[in-house]
Amino acid sequence: MFKSGITKRWILTTLLLITVILIATAAVVTFSVREYYYNIVRSKLQSMGQSGSVSNYFTGYIGASDSAFAERAREYVYNSPDSNTAWLWVYDKDGDVVVTSTGFPAAEIDCDDYAIALESPSGRGLGEGSLSSGEKVMALTVLLPKTEEKSNGAVRYITSLEEVNRKVKDITVIAGLFVLFSETLVILSGLFFVRSIVGPVKNINSAARRIAKGDYSEKVEVAERFDEITELSRSINYMTDELAKTDRLKNDFISTVSHELRTPLTAIKGWTETLISMDEEQDETLRQGLQVILAESERLYSLVEDLLDFSRMESGGMGLRVQKIDILAELDEAVYVLRDRARREGIEIFYSTPDYPAPADGDPDRVKQVFVNVIDNAIKYTPAGGQISIVAALEQGSVRITVSDTGCGIPESDLPHVKEKFYKANMSVKGSGIGLAVCEEIVTRHNGKLIIKSKENEGTTVDIVFPLAPASQTEGKS
Repeated sequence: MFKSGITKRWILTTLLLITVILIATAAVVTFSVREYYYNIVRSKLQSMGQSGSVSNYFTGYIGASDSAFAERAREYVYNSPDSNTAWLWVYDKDGDVVVTSTGFPAAEIDCDDYAIALESPSGRGLGEGSLSSGEKVMALTVLLPKTEEKSNGAVRYITSLEEVNRKVKDITVIAGLFVLFSETLVILSGLFFVRSIVGPVKNINSAARRIAKGDYSEKVEVAERFDEITELSRSINYMTDELAKTDRLKNDFISTVSHELRTPLTAIKGWTETLISMDEEQDETLRQGLQVILAESERLYSLVEDLLDFSRMESGGMGLRVQKIDILAELDEAVYVLRDRARREGIEIFYSTPDYPAPADGDPDRVKQVFVNVIDNAIKYTPAGGQISIVAALEQGSVRITVSDTGCGIPESDLPHVKEKFYKANMSVKGSGIGLAVCEEIVTRHNGKLIIKSKENEGTTVDIVFPLAPASQTEGKS
């Protein structure tokens, strides 16, 4: 399904766009939540380290002895309410931690707040970092008033970010699950919608192909809902009905006209043959005229027969009178009928068949019609001085008749279409363009094959393959 054009475009456009939007939204939400919590922590730290209160608390102890400063620092750390929510460290003028709110030695901390405070005109520095244990922290350093630009110590407030990061992580997971859930809903609803379009479109496409091949009984399934696809399905069904009506009218017209033409043509042909065969002396011009009338009558008669066959084929009325036949006997008759004509036109026929029969189940008239049509085409398209080879050979369960000529051949671009109805590769040669289509129909109905190979200006080879009777035994001809 994902190979279809509509589905692929939906994945590459709508689904991809929605995915990007959802991921971007989740990222913005996660970042916003993180900043919100971090700002709360920053505000708390800033409220803890009010420079005035810290400086006032250590007034009188700046520049005092180390022991007095350390004692004052312990009092500040132990009495400060901030020690309940943060770790407090107090630095002396040498930058050493003299006391911590935990009572344990100061741990190593990778945070630049102390360095920032030393460089800042306000004497304050805020930063984020981590302890040696890997725990994420945020720290604020507040310097005590300097003397002659020399540090007199500092107070550092450190708070853990683990709880904040845990909340941010939980929100990130929730956002991810929301994206996944939303994406699943989008995919399911989208695929359902796309399938509701792609499925009917595929059915319409399949039906249209069969209709294009002449199967007007094909109908597109019409859904109960009303939308553009339903309307299109109804329009195609209406079009199919109209085409079927037109096709029936065309076939009826061809059949009627062909039958109407057949009767007078039969009379004209018969009387012309009678007049030509009369013993009385006739004017040469009259005789030539009668010969022309006879030839053209035969051509029209052949055209009418082709039209009748076409009409029967289109209406499904080309029935077969199946009986036990000898394929090679029918081939013999076809060659016999056309050999004299080929000789008159200066074309030599080479004919070779096995010395035993090829028994099969088939319609003798239709099988012979195929042979006559194929050999007739070979004669039409082979110039005087050319050759036609007709070879029959028995194969495993079938008989293959190969008709090869040295005629003009068929262009490569026309070769795939020569068995189509009314298609003519060479318009300079007389004919209806129906013969090969009728031959293909007859051979197919006999479960055989009609294979045409050709090269332009070199000639054409036609292989006609008929299956033999299943229980037949090949015996020598008597």
